[in-house]
Amino acid sequence: MKILVLNCGSSSVKYQLFELTDQVETVLASGLVEEVGLGSPCLTHRCPGRDKVVWPDLPVKDHESAIQMVLDVLANQEHGVLDSVLEIEAVGHRVVHGGEQFAASVQIDNDVLEALYDNVPLAPLHNPPNIQGIEAIAGLLPQVPQVGVFDTAFHQTMEAHAYLYAIPYRYYEEYGIRRYGFHGTSHKYVAEQAAGYLGLPLSQLKIVTCHLGNGASVAAVLHGRSVMTSMGFTPLEGLAMGTRCGDLDPAIVPFLMEREGLDVTGINRLLNKESGVLGLSELSSDMRTFEDALHAGPEHANYERSVLVLKHYTLRVKRYIGAYAAMIGGLDCVVFTGGIGENFAEVCEWSCQGLEFLGIEGVQARRAKGQIVEASTSGSTTRVLIVPTDEELAIARDTYRISNA
Repeated sequence: MKILVLNCGSSSVKYQLFELTDQVETVLASGLVEEVGLGSPCLTHRCPGRDKVVWPDLPVKDHESAIQMVLDVLANQEHGVLDSVLEIEAVGHRVVHGGEQFAASVQIDNDVLEALYDNVPLAPLHNPPNIQGIEAIAGLLPQVPQVGVFDTAFHQTMEAHAYLYAIPYRYYEEYGIRRYGFHGTSHKYVAEQAAGYLGLPLSQLKIVTCHLGNGASVAAVLHGRSVMTSMGFTPLEGLAMGTRCGDLDPAIVPFLMEREGLDVTGINRLLNKESGVLGLSELSSDMRTFEDALHAGPEHANYERSVLVLKHYTLRVKRYIGAYAAMIGGLDCVVFTGGIGENFAEVCEWSCQGLEFLGIEGVQARRAKGQIVEASTSGSTTRVLIVPTDEELAIARDTYRISNA
């Protein structure tokens, strides 16, 4: 079955085309349309074994025209991999917010689409482009089944005492204010991969998964179920991230609004776009900046600030690992994944320092390079694994399973 996976952002469309059977999973093509509806839209297209191709300055005014461009490229005689777009048998969509309605991936119909519209207030930046992608496919490939895979779905197994905030209960009833959690597709995928590597049923394991990228979150996975996660009502809560502040004393918000003369838009911009490691370092939101300075040593101009950022960042990760170990009554495995978790060895190592009381011994990490890496020593009773995530493959698998059913 040929499955197209789409991840529609506010001004981008990321895609991968898979061929899946019960035995084989193959990536046929992938790419990205950038600056959709903006100044200089361009499409970057890759096929395994070929040079990438870039088309700049394309007439891409909206998500429908971007997806039409993707379909045209996939069936392009010179650069494509399909004789016709009619070979596409199903489309899987990454959908950021499923609210409380969706605890698993589902085939999209009118009722599902209506529920996604209802959830727009919970994810006003993310759900609208997700919906636009779904509606574009409905117009361009009307006979093809579509599946929605939700970032929030995996965390719907949290219990009420874990997801509620200690504010008046009526705000949960009236506005749905509660912890939802995100990155669920990744947390679920790497937990399953870790269980397979360990040769044990996921249903028997206590795992903490750390998805560390420009956005970052930690989840407590007890016997295959998410019971707690660091992101909350929005992706702002939890760890320090590239530009997001993470956990913060809420009294700081009105204090800064008053002192800096900020309105709601201004404080949102500050906390979401100007904070995190960017705000703390005043250098960059890219962790590679601090990795370079750390490896260069004290002679590097940004060494001290970079060490400060990394200590702050990894302390938060460690705090969540310890808290979640207490919550689920011990640990069998800690998983690091995401662009930072898979590639920045010191983040893994520093996050695990001092956790010997949890059975984590002598962690020495290295880049994953597409393979699972065991970072803990043979003496560790709690295993530390670096597991490459693949959210697109996870979406394709769910799409294959649901479409075939």
